[in-house]
Amino acid sequence: MSTLKKILVDKDKTCKSIWFMRQAGRYLPEFRKIRSQNPDFIELCLNSELSSEITLQPIKRFNLDSAIIFSDILMTPYALGQEVKFIKDQGPELSDFNTERFLDKKEKEFSHKLNPVYKAIEKTRKNLDKDKSLIAFIGAPWTLLVYMINIKKNKNEINFNKLNQKDININQILDKLIKFLCIHIQNQVNAGADIIQIFDSWAGLLPENIIKDYCFVPNAKIVEFCKKEKIPNICFPKGIKEKYEDFNRIVNPDGINLDYDIDPLWAKNKLKDVVIQGGLDPKILLKSEKEMLEGATKYIQAFKDIPYIFNLGHGLLPETDPDRVKKLIEFYRNN
Repeated sequence: MSTLKKILVDKDKTCKSIWFMRQAGRYLPEFRKIRSQNPDFIELCLNSELSSEITLQPIKRFNLDSAIIFSDILMTPYALGQEVKFIKDQGPELSDFNTERFLDKKEKEFSHKLNPVYKAIEKTRKNLDKDKSLIAFIGAPWTLLVYMINIKKNKNEINFNKLNQKDININQILDKLIKFLCIHIQNQVNAGADIIQIFDSWAGLLPENIIKDYCFVPNAKIVEFCKKEKIPNICFPKGIKEKYEDFNRIVNPDGINLDYDIDPLWAKNKLKDVVIQGGLDPKILLKSEKEMLEGATKYIQAFKDIPYIFNLGHGLLPETDPDRVKKLIEFYRNN
């Protein structure tokens, strides 16, 4: 059993485990080389050989406990029939959402479109040491819905007029997404993944009156499925601040990833019966080595006597120096 699973499943506080969100990505020169030759991001995610190679790049470089499959949360809307493009310096752009086509989507077609992702997981698992976990992931229903029906006004605001259009039944869409996300989870586990992370990247945009229905409840249904199937799971409801406490109580995940706005001592005192992961601001890897190590020490000390997985409060930034990543890993291993 990997150290990550020992912590998540057995709540072993003697184990040390470290991995990073976006550990396979643009900060690595070997990734940039592949990316420069493969400009279409979705096609790259559907290239099983390259996806597996990219997944293993940080494992070959660093002393990490886990690999996370190179893919994207938007592979789900892609498989559900939307066109997904990544526009340089702007981010993802999806074709118009068609409710009827979405609701008519069949399970077999959905799984078939994502088969290259599952093949990449199979290949990666064969080439990954048995004592390392292979993490797969999904986007949470609310976060996917934000992209699918294009309701973001800007980085920090939702267009609620569009959300409340008569032809959009939010609960119906969320329920359908939950169904297909559970299929995607099971397919990834069947292919060789042993841990699932659920990214609710836009949870922080939800106001008090609907956060339970649109964030907590959908996440809880997916976690319930994972627990029924004995799949270790980690949730990341980014940006919800003190509502982390309510999220943890209602969703009851195996693990919960802190974002960098959450004070680690507050989390330790408020988040009960859950393994805590992450929290360190990825920007700190861009500062002096002294500041980086002081920041890491804050988390190491806060969680030294409880089960904890060392990670960040968001993904590694493209401008991060790989040598800094190596230094941080070595520091954690020795402290």
